[in-house]
Amino acid sequence: MIALVQRVRFARVKVDERVAGAIGPGLLVFVCAEPGDTEEIADKLVERLLKLRVFGDEAGKMNRSVVDVQAGLLIVSQFTLAADLSGGHRPSFSGAAPEPLARRLYERVLATARDRHPIVQAGEFGERMQVELSNDGPVTIPITLRR
Repeated sequence: MIALVQRVRFARVKVDERVAGAIGPGLLVFVCAEPGDTEEIADKLVERLLKLRVFGDEAGKMNRSVVDVQAGLLIVSQFTLAADLSGGHRPSFSGAAPEPLARRLYERVLATARDRHPIVQAGEFGERMQVELSNDGPVTIPITLRR
């Protein structure tokens, strides 16, 4: 799985001008499943997100997690993270998981996150979405998990 994590002051995702999910301070997480990904990998991603220390402590060092600071998670599916430009200027997305697997793993990430953290919001799988955010820092962290 591929994830792109942004520490935000706020973020929201809209579908057809309707707010599907929104958080105050926390992590905006774009998620892309790849062929061969499993529920185990999805669970490891959630564990990584919950333990990722990107929030400041008393000394201003990134030493606290989203759990430690009781911040939100906004999780959005984004197959374009699997973009491959090796063939030219038009991206290929053949590295993204097929829709049934991608949907199942995205839903697994959401369910696991909701089981383990009280503030989880989400986009809508397969929909055209507009994402608004205020990146805090800026802090942007790519995560890639494979078997």
